[in-house]
Amino acid sequence: MLTDKLTQLKTIFTEMERALIAYSGGIDSTLVAKVAYDVLGDRALAVTAVSPSLLPEELEDAKVQAATIGIAHELVNTHEMDNPNYTSNPVNRCYFCKSELHDTLKPLALKQGYPYVVDGVNADDLQDYRPGIQAAKERGARSPLAEVGITKLEVRQLSQGLGLPWWDKPAQPCLSSRFPYGEAITVEKLQRVGRAEIYLRNLGYHNLRVRSQGDTARIELPPEQIKEFVATTDLNQLVAKLQALGFIYVTLDLEGYRSGKLNQEIVGKNVANTLS
Repeated sequence: MLTDKLTQLKTIFTEMERALIAYSGGIDSTLVAKVAYDVLGDRALAVTAVSPSLLPEELEDAKVQAATIGIAHELVNTHEMDNPNYTSNPVNRCYFCKSELHDTLKPLALKQGYPYVVDGVNADDLQDYRPGIQAAKERGARSPLAEVGITKLEVRQLSQGLGLPWWDKPAQPCLSSRFPYGEAITVEKLQRVGRAEIYLRNLGYHNLRVRSQGDTARIELPPEQIKEFVATTDLNQLVAKLQALGFIYVTLDLEGYRSGKLNQEIVGKNVANTLS
């Protein structure tokens, strides 16, 4: 069945003839870029939006991965931080982020002769609260993974099967997802969270989040890693490092890391997005 889905994915790009990929460097959009390049070659273009909500290390990963695939890769600046509808961090913040992204990519695609802009939305994303999906749809973007019914797990399986070395790369959504809805987002706060997560990754913990609420950093790790973290980490040094970044309080979430945790209060309130 998975091979059938890959065939369907390739067919979509064959029919497109030319496509611009909204490419963040995450596992989903990288798979899309890989398949698009395999089918279209130099008729596929990956474009990464650069803004304060993208970790610098994620941008570097995106560059390396695009070069490894062989696909043409361009960078564009987006300016969602200039929009108070975004920085005020309402529950539909992602709508304004993706509006800015696709309002930037669509003219670029048309100017360079790409009739389609595609993204890395997968089938499982449709079950979460993702207002950005609607913004992309309104601007004519397509989501081939979701159209074919490819799930998060299948993205990794396909990536591994295609020999992509980053097939098990942890999910890394934009840094704005670290803040509870209603708390204003600033460049300084984004940089603070980003540097905190980089510090923890350098300690050897990769699948994590540093949630920011006011002056408090709440570290989320997979539940099975919490005991090891407490036992082996120099907690005084950790606290001092995060306080030097600007946090006052440093806490550890005992429930552990769970993707989309800040959406738990709004998921299920009839806000799921679909492609239909």
